[in-house]
Amino acid sequence: MSLLATFLLPLAAAIINVFIQSKPRYLIGFNLTITLLLLMSATHLLMMVETEPQEIVFGGWPVPFGIEFFADQLSALLVMLIAIVSMVVIVFMVYWESVLKKPAYFALTQLLIASAIAVSLAADLFNLYVWFELMLIAVLGLLVLGSKSWHTEAAIKYFAVSMLGTLLMLAAIGMIYGASGHLNFDALKDISQQAEMADYLPLYSGVLLVALLLKIGAFPLFAWLPAAYHTLPAPLLALAGGLLTKISAYVLLRVSGQVLDMSLYYEALGWLAVITMLSGVLGAAYHWDLRRILAFHIVSQIGFLLLGIALASPNAITGTGFFMFHNILVKTNLFLIAAIIWWTAGHYDLRKVGGLYPASPLMAFLFLSSALSLVGAPPTSGFWGKLMIIQETFYQQQFVWGAAALLTGLLTLYSMSKIWVESFWKPHPEKPFTKISVPLPMMISLVLLSALILLMGLIPEPIIALLKIYQDHFWEVGV
Repeated sequence: MSLLATFLLPLAAAIINVFIQSKPRYLIGFNLTITLLLLMSATHLLMMVETEPQEIVFGGWPVPFGIEFFADQLSALLVMLIAIVSMVVIVFMVYWESVLKKPAYFALTQLLIASAIAVSLAADLFNLYVWFELMLIAVLGLLVLGSKSWHTEAAIKYFAVSMLGTLLMLAAIGMIYGASGHLNFDALKDISQQAEMADYLPLYSGVLLVALLLKIGAFPLFAWLPAAYHTLPAPLLALAGGLLTKISAYVLLRVSGQVLDMSLYYEALGWLAVITMLSGVLGAAYHWDLRRILAFHIVSQIGFLLLGIALASPNAITGTGFFMFHNILVKTNLFLIAAIIWWTAGHYDLRKVGGLYPASPLMAFLFLSSALSLVGAPPTSGFWGKLMIIQETFYQQQFVWGAAALLTGLLTLYSMSKIWVESFWKPHPEKPFTKISVPLPMMISLVLLSALILLMGLIPEPIIALLKIYQDHFWEVGV
């Protein structure tokens, strides 16, 4: 039941929001209640998959022909993090004036959450494609709802690249179905091992890989990401920046390991990961706009995820899963802290900000803990995933890949230090702040999210254990 509830709760909320958007008091209370119920449902689902995976098949058709939702340790952990991030973001939305002026943001946000959960649970390629499309529609709606010229420009950029990825994905799915007669993950896994499929499926899998790389934001087609995301209202920027590219990376992680044979492309994917890491982190080092710095760091962290997938070993996959989950939390937290900086200083430009440390030592600590985690300093949550991935690069004698990952970490430290010095440490260029005044629920949400990030770094074993169960059951190198 929890499997179905995690998907239906935000989907039903998206529909109901349309009818109550003229009543702000009901709208706020309803969405806060839904996110709490979603968190409870996701927690129950995670507890259930510790003993055995959960599945549900729709339409009265048996597997592999029916539409199947499937939750194992990997997908249940992802759904849990989506629920946590959604709750924190909804709390921020309640206090964000530009969001409250346009209540349609709540309906589109719940649609985005429902689509992200459905992608996490989808167990066949066409179902996956459908929910990817609904995610695209939700994000486009959020982008254009601002009604300014730059919102329209951002939406066009996002739409152009996303539609290219969508068309390639649909073409790949059609070719895979034409060659195999199946779209279900388990059925494709069995068929891909047949000798007669060796001439077809690897090529079609390559087309699907390219489609997912476009949606992930890998080099060279990542410019849309920092050009589009920053136009969203700050809470929704945190939601999009924390989730969207990681959802696409999750799909690639699952499909490449559990469903289709992509071993032909792992070497090229590794080098692409290196270029993506370095180009993203150099872009972050160049900029002074806080939103663009964090957006370019999304690109560099995508490179780490692609590197883990390219290494294609059980240990690398465990490290990639852990790094992905850490990055969802940390990136969301950093974008929300950037929102508080704007709330206080009125600027995202670091050159116009300063003096925030004496105004709020707590906020300075929250930023510093998440920044060090993004860098991968021990014993933060970012350290463990990076450690497993980098160790695997040297174990497989991919020394250039490992060196590039270490260099990316050093450059990440530089840009995070720039934010710390410019925002918190240096005096304000005009006048000092006496204190940072934000609503208490927003601050509590940041503290709880930061505490979870710290806990994930100090006690990583439970998540690593769940990921090892997943890779022991489902990961087969060279499938």
